[in-house]
This record gives sequence, structure tokens and C-alpha cells, in this order.
Amino acid sequence: MFKYVLRRLLMMIPIMLGISFIVLVLIDITPGDPAAIIAGPDATQEEYEQIREDLGLNRPLLTRYVSFLGGVLRGDLGKSFMNKRSIWDQVAERFPYTLRLSMMCIALAIVAGIPIGIFAATHQYTWKDNVSIMGALFCVSMPGFWFALILIQIICVQFRLLPIAGIESWTGWILPTFTHSLGYMAIIARQTRSNMLDVIRQDYITTARAKGQSEQIVRYRHALKNAMIPLIQIVGGVFGMSLGGAMITEVIFSVPGLGSYALAGLTSRDYPVIQANVLILSTLFSIIILLIDIAFAFIDPRIRSQYTRRKKTAGSEA
Repeated sequence: MFKYVLRRLLMMIPIMLGISFIVLVLIDITPGDPAAIIAGPDATQEEYEQIREDLGLNRPLLTRYVSFLGGVLRGDLGKSFMNKRSIWDQVAERFPYTLRLSMMCIALAIVAGIPIGIFAATHQYTWKDNVSIMGALFCVSMPGFWFALILIQIICVQFRLLPIAGIESWTGWILPTFTHSLGYMAIIARQTRSNMLDVIRQDYITTARAKGQSEQIVRYRHALKNAMIPLIQIVGGVFGMSLGGAMITEVIFSVPGLGSYALAGLTSRDYPVIQANVLILSTLFSIIILLIDIAFAFIDPRIRSQYTRRKKTAGSEA
């Protein structure tokens, strides 16, 4: 297991290098010049060139990339072009908000999505199943910002039940969490339904029913337990996506997280901010996927037995 984890960690190195280089190339060819934004419309050509030199934008692309990698290896993500503050300090301030939003989002998606998926699977081909699946498809298909605007108009403007924006109190987290979790809730519901239908058709479920066990015991003790194993991977992937996909939700509801920070960097062409956000979020996502794979080895006995068998085979060949 240690060799497997070490091999996966080493595989992350070229992935992170590729992601960071692609991001640098994309922001370099994107229209817009941070030096022109900082200098303003009334700056002279000499002032503009001096700002480009101070920011290092007059250096070749590969030189800037090597400089960025050197800073990362030293634990330094650089400073923002706009406010000259350390990016690490700003990330440390904003990341807890994004993490809290994502954790509440996943908790709500699990609490609501799994029961909906079980309900749809146990009522297959009925109108209840059709309504559940159509609702899930609708939530997956509709953009998150559309849900956010509709909820703001109905709940905040018309009925004035919750604040429109801001997280000064716990009520400010309700709409962002609900809006951000709808799409992921639908994904978990559809996957739970699919897993339950696959498990329900297995022979051991038929045997459990033949022994006279009640449908509740068959459904929750036997079927759900085995249907949850592949669902863990979906939940982990959804959590990683929620970390990177919180940008629109944070902007609409004024949540000072990494998403709104990244969008501010995009609009102002703040290259170090963009590079740092993409690198941090992609690293977190890779680590989450690795932890999911490790968890599978402990949860699913079939994976453990395969790993043990390979280890014994390697020892006997040696």
C-alpha cells in the first residue's frame, strides 16, 4: 500500500507541472494586460514599460514559468499584481470560506440525494421514479447562477425570508449552500438509484428475500450497504468539483472564498492569483481522489484481497 501511495504521489508531479504550464500559456494569450490596468489610461509609454518590467511581464514565457516553479518549491506563490499582498496570506484568509461552503454543500447533497436515489430505485418504472429522475435531470441541466437568481428573487426579494448576500450570520449560508448543492445532489441521487438497481438484481438479494427477511432489512442492510461502495468515489469527486466550482455561488452571494478571489484575478488579469488558485485547487482535487482510492482498499474487501494476492504472487516469484 505504501508503494502504491508513493507512486500516486509521484504521478501528481507531472500532472501539476502540466496544469501550471497550460494555465500560464492560456493567460498569456488571453487579451488584456495587467500593466495597462495598473498604469491607467493617462500613463506614458515609459511608465507603462516600467510597470511591465517591475511585474516581470517583459521576460520570456519559459523564464516566467521557471521562476514560478522555483517560488512554488520554496513555498512562495508570489504577490498579487494589484494589491501587492502575499498570495499565501490571501489564500489562508479565503480558503476556510470555500471549504465550509463545499462541506455544507456535500453534506446536504448526501443527506438529500441518497434517500431520493433509494426512493427512485425502489419504485422503478412508476410515476414516483419518473418524477425523481426528471427532477434530477432538471437540476443537473440548469446552471447554478440561474437557480441562485430565482431563489434570490422569490425568497429574498418577495418574501424577505433570508438575506440577499453576505455571511454575517448563519442565515446567510442557507441560500449559497442550497444553490451550490442542487447539481451535486442530483448526481448523487442518480448514481444511488443506478447502484441500488444493480445490487437489487443480485442473487444474494433474492436469497435474502427467499429466507423471509422483510423488505426493509433487504433494502437497507443488504442492498444499500453494497450500493454505497461505488458511491464513495462519486461523493469524493463531487467534493473536489465543489471546491473548484464555487466561483459563481461565491460571487452572487458575496462569499469571500477562493472562487470569488480567482474571478477577481481573472477580471484584473492578476496572473499570480490565477496560477496560484488553479494550482491549489488542482492539487486538492488530486489529493482527494488519492484518498478515495486508499479508502476503497479498506472499505471493499475485494480490493484488499486483490492487493494481498498480488503481494503474495510477487513474493513467491522473488
